[in-house]
Amino acid sequence: MSDTFHPYPHVPKVYPPGKPAGAGTQHVPVLIVGGGPVGLATALGLARHGVRSVLIEADDGVCTGSRAICISRRSLEIIARLGALEGFLAKGLPWAGGRSFYRDEEVLHFTMPQDANQKLPPMVNLAQYHIEQFLLDAAERQPELIDIRWQTRVTGVEQRADGATVTVATPDETYKIEADWLVAADGGRSAVREALGLKLQGTSYEGRYVIVDIHLKSERPTERLAYFDPPSNPGSTVLVHKQPDDIWRIDYQLRDDEDAQAAVLLENVAPRVDSLLAMMGETAPWHPVWITIYKANALTLEKYRHGPVLFAGDAAHLVPIFGVRGANSGIDDADNLAWKLAYVVKGQAPQALLDSYSDERVFAARENLRHGTKSTEFMAPPTFAFELMRTAVLGLAGKHAHVRSLINPRQTSAIAYAQSPLNAPEADVFTAGPAPGTVLPECPLALPHNGGQKAGYITDLVNRTDGNFTGLYFSDDGAVPAELLTLGDTLPLTTVAIARSGTQGGAWDHTALVFSLFDAQPGTFYLVRPDGHVLGRWRQVQAGQVAQALAAAGIGQSK
Repeated sequence: MSDTFHPYPHVPKVYPPGKPAGAGTQHVPVLIVGGGPVGLATALGLARHGVRSVLIEADDGVCTGSRAICISRRSLEIIARLGALEGFLAKGLPWAGGRSFYRDEEVLHFTMPQDANQKLPPMVNLAQYHIEQFLLDAAERQPELIDIRWQTRVTGVEQRADGATVTVATPDETYKIEADWLVAADGGRSAVREALGLKLQGTSYEGRYVIVDIHLKSERPTERLAYFDPPSNPGSTVLVHKQPDDIWRIDYQLRDDEDAQAAVLLENVAPRVDSLLAMMGETAPWHPVWITIYKANALTLEKYRHGPVLFAGDAAHLVPIFGVRGANSGIDDADNLAWKLAYVVKGQAPQALLDSYSDERVFAARENLRHGTKSTEFMAPPTFAFELMRTAVLGLAGKHAHVRSLINPRQTSAIAYAQSPLNAPEADVFTAGPAPGTVLPECPLALPHNGGQKAGYITDLVNRTDGNFTGLYFSDDGAVPAELLTLGDTLPLTTVAIARSGTQGGAWDHTALVFSLFDAQPGTFYLVRPDGHVLGRWRQVQAGQVAQALAAAGIGQSK
């Protein structure tokens, strides 16, 4: 080990302060505060619908240091719709499971859902500076729709009846921006949240973790490793993740009697890392690139819409790291918010549609907090009783399979909006398939392409509709009733056939899996939102049912 810090392999570009276009107060339809993954994903989502936004970021470029590293399959599906997937797959390290150890015994080997039907891996490891850079690259390809202003920080927010006036400062000047809508994606220390006097509610845990990123060359496979009371760090819990560029993330728990300031000194970190690597059998030299300290929080705002101000990501909620729900839940926020805000801005839906953003994503946050809290209390027991329970579970897990699930922090997955106000009531009985509020399952399809067909997937059908709702009509031959097709003349709806054969266009169920996966028969119809969640489904659809479901959700209305 060397005794000096080395930089990450990625050296971010430094951007000059953002400049307003012209003097005086500016007016923009959407102002996004925060240039992290959530702000960039929101801007890209709006751009997909042709809605312009101004994004301001207090820093001078993408982040440095150790932040989010695990991106879920669901987030990758969203990123694919945003046009930024290529870099994530080229650079990221895919993984599908992990191992947990109690002292020197392996007590759990878990695998996340993965089969031949999937287009994307369950998870990829990728440092946040790469995540931001790939999203930024996609945003910079659309300068006519996304105006990014660096070194521009919020100093004041004033809500108006028709929007918000935001005072911003750069190193050179201070000016005002009048926005019809303000998206606060400015992180856990949100300046917008503070300006409005809003407080996150929930639990802050006492347990502290040191986060160490090191450079280490190793052929070890990519998987999540957890060590409970390991010989290298008795009484502690240690998590290990491999990242691209030979960077490794190590998180280890501090004892209650350890001083936090002393704990992050290299002279105290190095012996623990040395001991951990020796236990793992890693003998290559290593050097540190980042050391910081982390404390788990399970906090959320009660509402994510406050008039014209909409909160997303860490500005709206803080989720414990266990189960990798932080950045992933923020990307899901952006996906949910962007299409709804775009529909409102374009006059295709009433402002009340944005209330469903708050309803759905507050529900999702509470689900994420519930699972994250369980994991946190196992990883860092808050009381003696929890510690006794954990010790008993770990001691039994090696020989008793039925208790092993208690060890595994369930990894993030798509949240079903089962009680969403947008869901169409179900009149028909389905024995399989995604119910209203859930996301589409993945499955291979042959997609229409240049008069022929090419290999693709169910999620590609949503990606190809340019922000419209997607209708999946199941038929024998690929034909769609004219009355369904004509709905698209007046409503933001694109209907695609899924056919048993590939003879008359549409998508072809060439594996004979999709009909059974959706419990479909000729005439079955699934109505899918722009974010991939099902709004409604019918066994034998009538065009009026689809139109009524969209109208009930407010789609096509501008008041």
